[in-house]
Amino acid sequence: MNDHDYPRDLVGYGAEPPDPGWPGGARLAVQFVINYEEGGENCILHGDASSEAFLSEIVAARPYEGMRHLRMESLYEYGSRAGFWRLRRLFTAREMPVTIFGVARALEQNPDAVAAMRAAGWEIASHGLRWIDYQFVDEATEREHIARAVDLHARVTGERPLGFYQGRTSPNTLKLVSEEGGFLYSADSYADDLPYVDRESGMLMVPYTLDANDMRFATAQGFNSGDQFFTYLKDSFDTLYAERGRMLSIGLHCRLAGRPGRAAALARFLDYVAGYDDVWVARRVDIARHWAARRAAGKC
Repeated sequence: MNDHDYPRDLVGYGAEPPDPGWPGGARLAVQFVINYEEGGENCILHGDASSEAFLSEIVAARPYEGMRHLRMESLYEYGSRAGFWRLRRLFTAREMPVTIFGVARALEQNPDAVAAMRAAGWEIASHGLRWIDYQFVDEATEREHIARAVDLHARVTGERPLGFYQGRTSPNTLKLVSEEGGFLYSADSYADDLPYVDRESGMLMVPYTLDANDMRFATAQGFNSGDQFFTYLKDSFDTLYAERGRMLSIGLHCRLAGRPGRAAALARFLDYVAGYDDVWVARRVDIARHWAARRAAGKC
């Protein structure tokens, strides 16, 4: 394989990233994501072969073939029943915008939560049809799931999504999202501190995060206290603020950060961010539109 055939981009922006020209001369863009997955996870009630085993209080859980896992189900249910509402109160009280990564089947299960997202003016991006692993799903099935996700999302929320995050992707995901034709951006990348255009699919990528993310409360090597969570978020913020012209993404889950002890740490960080008047807290779609306009003008 010669250099022209190699599909990965290991160079990126290099030593001199472009000036993003954030609105108001902001030094840093900060973007909060709340993943809404509860009701879209693996469960035999959903036609799956086994129970969910990913991102819960049961670290290193195993799937139960052909059986319900009531403990796992209840941990997910906490997210939709209580955790979501706690996170909503935290952000709306501070008038901070949020992007929801909404699994279509999960959104369908809780119309009250969807109405609350819309009332708050939050972006509701697509998190796919189901919260399952697509790594070994064939291309035709994944294409069908993306189309069904867009259709169901539009019916449940009142408008089609402009952003897409599969999360547990396949090698075909970016190509399929690009071919769907209606998405402004994809978040299925962790490759940069700034948006960029994927050279294979042509998609505008607004990179997400797996480090500044509450999922590390549910992994073998991760956060085990709210103080660790707050410190990591603050250190990430301070570093990128000092570098200037960067974007900080922060990932949250209703069933994880929505727990009281973690929500308290998150509240401290939100107040820390609110103390800066030269930081742009934005929805992901706003960042994508800003970047697309800058790129069209030849400025990045």
